[in-house]
Amino acid sequence: MPHLINLKLILVAVSFYTRIPCRQTLNYRLLPEATIYLPLVGWLVGAIVALCFYMSSFLWSQMTSVILALMCGIFLTGAFHEDGLVDVCDGFGGGWGKAAILKIMKDSHIGVYGVLGLLLLFILKINLLRELKDGQVPWILISGHSISRLPPLLLMYRYDYVRNLESKAGNAVHKINSKELSFAIGLALLPLLLLPNTCILAIFPIVLVNGFLGSYFYRHIGGYTGDCLGASQQIAEVVFYLSVSALWIFI
Repeated sequence: MPHLINLKLILVAVSFYTRIPCRQTLNYRLLPEATIYLPLVGWLVGAIVALCFYMSSFLWSQMTSVILALMCGIFLTGAFHEDGLVDVCDGFGGGWGKAAILKIMKDSHIGVYGVLGLLLLFILKINLLRELKDGQVPWILISGHSISRLPPLLLMYRYDYVRNLESKAGNAVHKINSKELSFAIGLALLPLLLLPNTCILAIFPIVLVNGFLGSYFYRHIGGYTGDCLGASQQIAEVVFYLSVSALWIFI
């Protein structure tokens, strides 16, 4: 288990999972160990996205500010997770059997399932965030980006990677142990302190939906791929916004 603050691992995680410039002398052989800092990467991405929303809200409507914030997030991550969602929609939507699903997910072309999946997900994100109180949106964005990066680690903890380990995503594969997972859970949940206490209940739908996803992936391909991890992050993020939006009725 890494120390609480391991700057080398943090920088490796930031460099791999975002487009934020980092020094060029990083040791990417440490990437498997750095993976547990994904929620911390979420803090950083969420904070920048939240700042983009906050600054935009002085000039434009809440909907416009939300769209600009989401665009900022895509720019920061290079659509890393969104790409996984698209491939999963195409692969599992159009493939029959493990071999076909894996082949479609590896194809760089985007199909109708991927287009519709990404489009509907973003419409849902925009609509949910624009309906929340604008003063709470920045904190919700920070929390959402952090906690949504925990589900990929839960999949890595429970299931096996099914592709060649020499692939790009394979370089980050790490069989997480329970101590490392506990550390990552702590990182992921900490930003929830920025929100009303009731919002802690949003954890349960995220875990439930991710459990279903993991079972679905295992049933069809025997484990997970890098695309599955990206899809789990995107789905967890929108589930978090859905849950917080529903819980806000009681706040």
